[in-house]
Amino acid sequence: MANNKQIEEQVKNRPGSLVEQIVKEVVNKKAVDVSFEDDGDDQWAIVRVHNEEEDQELAIRLHPEDKWVLQFGFYDEKDEFIELLQPLAQPEITGIPQGLQKVMRKVLTSEEGLRVPGTLLSR
Repeated sequence: MANNKQIEEQVKNRPGSLVEQIVKEVVNKKAVDVSFEDDGDDQWAIVRVHNEEEDQELAIRLHPEDKWVLQFGFYDEKDEFIELLQPLAQPEITGIPQGLQKVMRKVLTSEEGLRVPGTLLSR
């Protein structure tokens, strides 16, 4: 649980380091899933990385109007899924490679997920 608190602090105070961590992991994968999700009135493209050992999820989301969000999800002591969202500022968005931004925009526009090679996202 202490690790969740540390990441919560990073989400709030240093989101750029987590964006960098996500990007590093996805560009080194053989295949990456960029998914489309919606929740009533809201919709987004999302790319996730998982820490199975800690039962955690980190993700970058793209919402309409070019709104980028960092997501951190984990299970609390009651086994309820907690999701923290942190809007990203321009310095963090700049850390997202253009290839990944382009694929996420395509997924959001087409409302269909894509599986792409990680190397494609690093450009």
